[in-house]
Amino acid sequence: MAELTTESRLEIWRGFMRYLSKTREPIAIIKSDLQSAVIATDVWIDNNAASYNAALPAAAQAGLTATQKTLLFVAVALARSSADLLRRVFGRVDYWQVAIHY
Repeated sequence: MAELTTESRLEIWRGFMRYLSKTREPIAIIKSDLQSAVIATDVWIDNNAASYNAALPAAAQAGLTATQKTLLFVAVALARSSADLLRRVFGRVDYWQVAIHY
């Protein structure tokens, strides 16, 4: 998966600023620093994609698409940060209804 285009990075930056404005969540950096953070995040993801894939169990490495692996990463990251935000993005999943097969 290649790094994002400049336009895509700008779209994320603008969207993130709109989200913060809409939620009235304070932010302690200026716009150019936030734009640099978007770029740094994109570069980090590109540089660490192979490491993430290698950390997954073999079945997930072989059986999940790149998009599914990305959604998995995002879901876990959101859950670690804010269970409420995870539910707003993915919907509510009751853990006792999810069958886990080993």
